[in-house]
Amino acid sequence: KYCLLGTEIPEDISEEISEVLNVPIIRMNIAGTSLLGIFLNGNNNCLLVPKIAFQNELDILDKHKIKYKIIDTKFTCLGNNIICNDNGCVVSSEYGEKEIKIFKDALKVNVTKAKIAGLSILGSLAVHTKKGLLCHHEILEHEAELLKKTLKVEIYTGTVNMGVPFIGSGILCNNHGFIIGDASGGPEVVNADETL
Repeated sequence: KYCLLGTEIPEDISEEISEVLNVPIIRMNIAGTSLLGIFLNGNNNCLLVPKIAFQNELDILDKHKIKYKIIDTKFTCLGNNIICNDNGCVVSSEYGEKEIKIFKDALKVNVTKAKIAGLSILGSLAVHTKKGLLCHHEILEHEAELLKKTLKVEIYTGTVNMGVPFIGSGILCNNHGFIIGDASGGPEVVNADETL
């Protein structure tokens, strides 16, 4: 329904992102930084926001009537540690039962702990749309099965920006389109296009 972009993103790039994703852009920061993808996560039910967000940043979410839940955790990089959609949620093994219950109540989906390629930083390793999830090329078979079962999407593997396995660092997407790092090679772009 919207795309949150850091205030440092140039206007021409912001307009291009809005056009490709076919959603309005909301300019803001989180914890005084433009690293929104690292700190934020959510689905159509709720946006998860770390407790380190400033009040003036929360005011922007309020102004745009975005429903959010402030998460009190030392693992504040919710974008890097969680993958969620309207079907389910997989989280880093670092989160405890208290946090998992808060995620479940806010997102209104089942939540389970998972890994990708043996790593707990799930959100940095994958992006997804309704069509599919593109993740680190070394995902293990049992990890892929858990993600597929929980999120109810097909699992595909790949890289971005000439071999980087941290897919979340190089692709921004929704069900309308995707933006990919300009260092990405032709096969990476085609793979992302076919997956997403």
